Amino acid sequence: MEDNEHRLVVEELYKQIMTGEWDEVVETYGNCFDFVHKAVLNMLGETALHLAVSHGPENSVEQLVAIISKKPEYKKALEIKNTEGNTPLHLAATTGSLRKCICIAEANPSLGNARNNTGESPLFLAALLGKTDIFVCLRFICQGYLENSYYRKDGGETILHCAIKRECWDLAYQILLLHKELATLVDEHGSPPLYLLANKPAAFRSGCHLGSWNKIIYHCMHVDVLRIDPKQLIERSKSQKIKERHLYSLKVLKVIINSIDTRQYLESGKNPELTPIDNDPTSIKNVIDMDDSSSSPVDFVKHDPNNQEKREASILIAARNGITEMVEEILKKFPMAVHDVTSEGKNIVLLAAESRQPQVYQLLLESRLLKETMLQKLDNKGNSALHLAAKLGKNKPWLIPGAALQMQWELKWYEFVKFSVPQYLLYHPNGDNKTPAQVFTEDHEELVNKGGEWLNKTSESCSVVAALIATVAFATSTAVPGGIKESSGTPTLETHPAFDVFAVTSLVALCFSVTALFLFLAILTSRYQEKDFRSDLPRKLLLGLTSLFVSIASMLISFCAGHFFVLKDKLKNKALPVYAVTCLPITFYAISQFPLYFDLVKTYYRKVPRSSYK
Repeated sequence: MEDNEHRLVVEELYKQIMTGEWDEVVETYGNCFDFVHKAVLNMLGETALHLAVSHGPENSVEQLVAIISKKPEYKKALEIKNTEGNTPLHLAATTGSLRKCICIAEANPSLGNARNNTGESPLFLAALLGKTDIFVCLRFICQGYLENSYYRKDGGETILHCAIKRECWDLAYQILLLHKELATLVDEHGSPPLYLLANKPAAFRSGCHLGSWNKIIYHCMHVDVLRIDPKQLIERSKSQKIKERHLYSLKVLKVIINSIDTRQYLESGKNPELTPIDNDPTSIKNVIDMDDSSSSPVDFVKHDPNNQEKREASILIAARNGITEMVEEILKKFPMAVHDVTSEGKNIVLLAAESRQPQVYQLLLESRLLKETMLQKLDNKGNSALHLAAKLGKNKPWLIPGAALQMQWELKWYEFVKFSVPQYLLYHPNGDNKTPAQVFTEDHEELVNKGGEWLNKTSESCSVVAALIATVAFATSTAVPGGIKESSGTPTLETHPAFDVFAVTSLVALCFSVTALFLFLAILTSRYQEKDFRSDLPRKLLLGLTSLFVSIASMLISFCAGHFFVLKDKLKNKALPVYAVTCLPITFYAISQFPLYFDLVKTYYRKVPRSSYK
């Protein structure tokens, strides 16, 4: 009879939870706590507290935990796991509710060590989901009860790996302040944190493109260190978030590099059979020599003994991704890293040339560690740095639109590398018996054709506008507002200042529109040879657009000036809206061409191209 009553109470409790009647849930839980706190309510093995944490409001969870905390023997309800091995604290960490996490952790701080079926602790889940505030609070509440295993799951991944993958750089920095030993640990794939960091170019200033205005804001922005206030986190501006990301990622990088020694850096390029996770993982070799049978699954990450391939060094990945900060910091701590090579025989110089990373390449040229022999290095296919710079590749790395401007920067990059390598490499054939110049011509044939088509379309549209302006400007420059005095043959309104403005601007509009028209016609009749994209064609396009913009501005001014002194005083103010509406179409066209114009100026005067990180 009593069991039947208990079953009815449990069914009623489950119904209240499903319908969201949380006040009734708390009341039922408190009245019948002796048997409902351990009752499993669904197929996932979850209790009322599990469901309240997952779906209920924060105040209801706090009330349920308060009921549980009344007697010490009742606190076992906080340790009940569902079929996935998750305690209520695990679920609270995944919901992102700080209040739920705090009330459960304060009731039983030892839950910080609880591990689910995949070996994840509540703090690990907080790091995995990027919940910085929850991780910090749980770490503070549970710090007297935590074991070293809390920061690593069974597969080998640590909370530092999670923070880097989620790009939570403030969390990663705080983790390193608490556990510097994590800087040397690898995950189930054998990847150390430095390796993961090398694949995050957008986390660093060198890998982030900012506009002119954003650059000013960025450099003026002050970033507070280690701020956890959630309200402040929400109210941050975009520029502040970017700068915080760069600040913390650089701090994380420096802490990781300073936490590893030379031997560990050398080992980081391999997939070790065993990796220690104790508090002093200073020697991988010593651990490998230990008896495997004496180690628990928590102490080591095991890898396939047959899988001993060489992992690409972090500095090489950083060079390929253009992370100048990482390359510089690694070379400061480990100068011998400059000699690292990939499985294809490419050193850091070859990778920077192939990946179109001007900042990294310039950094290496200015470094005292770079020797002449490194510039002479050939990969396994006999390619020099100039061969690799000559190859176009699948990606379009330059931060510039338009095939013609892409081609211009390809030429500038090729010439930049050309002047840095020894002279004999200019004609040195690779494994396919091709010189760098031959490789460049073959790889860029399609880009040259696309560049020619792009210039044709651009010049055709601009020449139509230039011709229209020239027609209007010619008619305007030959007209005399107000007529001519019959007695002297001089303009009637020549004493008005507006007349001088009209006469000069109409002539300027005619002159520059005709100049723009001839320049665009010169582009249309060009042969579009490879060398023409270096300076000849961009210069013509730049001058043509400049002339076009000047003629447009002059024509608008002459139009306004021609009507300014013709209209009576009472109509002057009313005519201003008419002027504005009349000038809108041509003004919109000019504004739409400004991005192209600025790109042209940037590509023409910049000696070294700039990579794109989009």
